[in-house]
Parts: sequence; structure tokens; C-alpha cells
Amino acid sequence: MAPVQPGDGRRPRGRRPSVAPTGNASQRPRVTVVGSYGVGLVFSVDIAPGSGETVHGRSFRIDHGGKGSNQAIGAARLGADVRFLTALGEDDFAPRAFRLWDEEGVAALAVRPPGSATMAGAIIVEASGENRIIVVAGALGVLSAEDVRREVSVLDGADVLLVQLEIPLPVAAEGLALARARGLTTILNPAPAPDEPLPPAVLASVDYLTPNLHEGRRLLGRSAGEAEEVAAALARATGRTVVMTVGAQGALIARGEELVAVPAPVAPVVVDSTGAGDAFNAGFAFGLASGLELEEAVALGCRCGAWCVGRPGVIPGLPRLADVDPAWPAI
Repeated sequence: MAPVQPGDGRRPRGRRPSVAPTGNASQRPRVTVVGSYGVGLVFSVDIAPGSGETVHGRSFRIDHGGKGSNQAIGAARLGADVRFLTALGEDDFAPRAFRLWDEEGVAALAVRPPGSATMAGAIIVEASGENRIIVVAGALGVLSAEDVRREVSVLDGADVLLVQLEIPLPVAAEGLALARARGLTTILNPAPAPDEPLPPAVLASVDYLTPNLHEGRRLLGRSAGEAEEVAAALARATGRTVVMTVGAQGALIARGEELVAVPAPVAPVVVDSTGAGDAFNAGFAFGLASGLELEEAVALGCRCGAWCVGRPGVIPGLPRLADVDPAWPAI
């Protein structure tokens, strides 16, 4: 493996991504996302209740979530023409989701399994910051490869397919295979990381694998390891180009014997890092769909992640292109 080479985190070498001012979708980068949508039911309490106990909470809110939805919105905010395939339940959360996507300019198609519920998480947050979370997959748990084949038109005309693993692995695999057969660039964000290594048949349809360091270790079956070594080992094990995010340090690109470090700009204040990975993947997909070279697209993703961590909440932290202009911030 060649030594780590530093990338230029200040300004990409090639052309800057652009969106047609006319708003003509045919001239915009085109990204399809197959992935998750869910709601977070967030309860703030002083101390979480014990068995059989009822406590009074301090606040309650319902948040939009799901990595697929977050990344689709992130790409749309940057200026991409985005199509999104997911699954929703037959409940009151579904209309809320469609309103969100309409507002954000995401063309969404949702499979609606009869009698199912939208994916939901109950999140109890204590005053200390500790939390307890229950997640029910609902409709996403029964989304199938057949559903993807039936709705394959979401891939028509796309430049890039982006998928994550909050959907069943066979669904992600089918989307990747269909996209590869159509000549799309494919990105697999392996989040959450599976307990077992990704099957070779799935990896064969992946151009770019985008784990964070924790996910990279899990994919290798390890509990430790330095970032550079993990990225290099994962590229060797999978035969794919690995783009591994490493928090405030930016990202590492590992392919063949090459390892390139792409630094992130310094975030003035870190408020909430929750959505940084989704912001990165949205920016990376948008950059590739815009025709940027790999290192340039990764640098754009790093800028999106750095901008995101300075804002509370995932969706409020997803930037627009003007927010992450390559000249921002001057470092």
C-alpha cells in the first residue's frame, strides 16, 4: 500500500458542480436513492422510567429520519434531480413524509405493504444526555427485491444510485445490480454495518463503499484498528474503492495500492454530529453525478459534513450548494 497522500481540502482541481439556472431537470445531476424513511418519537425526561414506572417528561417531538430520506433530501438541496424509493406504512406518518419530500423537491415513490406501519423509533433522552432507543422496521422490514424490480423506473436516466443498509440487504443488492446493469455509478453506504461480511455478489455491483471507521472495522470483523490500516484492508478484502469517513479529519480513499487523505474544513462550532454521514454521502453522490473527479467529490462530501455538524438536527443541517462553496471556509 502506497503512503497516504494528502488531498487538497480547500478547492477542487476540476470544474465546480453546477445546477442549471433554468431548473431544467434534464440538465441537473441525477441521483436515485433506494433506502429508508422513518420517524423518531423523541421524549426528553430527567431520568428514564424503570420497570412498571411512569414519569413526567420535559418535552416531546416527532422528527423525520431514515438515512435514505436524509441523503435524498441532502442531494436535492445541493441541486440534484432526485428520485427516492422507500416503504411507508398505512398510517398517519406517510402523509407527513410526502409533504416533506414535496417541500424538498424529492420525487418519492413509496411501497405501501398492507397493514404495515412506517418505521419508527422511540427515543428516550435523559437530562444527562444518555438515551434509550427502540426501533421497529415496520414497512421497511418487508420491502423486497421484487418491489425494486417492479419499480425499476426510478433508475431511468439517473447518473448515480445511492443505497444504505437500513433496508433489507436483498433489497439493496437488487437495486445495486439493476443499476450496474444500466451503467449507473453505484454507492453503498454500509450503515448500519451488517454483522457479517458483505457477500461478494453484492460487492460486485458496488463502485464505492462509504463506511465510517466504526463500520469499516465491523465489515472486517475487527473491534480496533487505525483508520489508514482499516481503509486499506477493507479495499483489499472487498476489491472495491473505499471512501471511509474519519470525522473531523475528513475522509480516506483506498483503492488498489493507493491511499489518499482528503481533509475536511474546520467546523467553527460542533453542535450536532448526528447527520454528518448523511450529509457527506449526499454531497459525494451529488459530486459524482456532477462529473467531478473522485477526490473532488469526496472533498465536496467533507464540506457538507463539516457544515452539517454546526447545526442542530439532521435535516436542518443538510446544506445547499451555496453553503459549501469550495471557497468556504478559507483554510
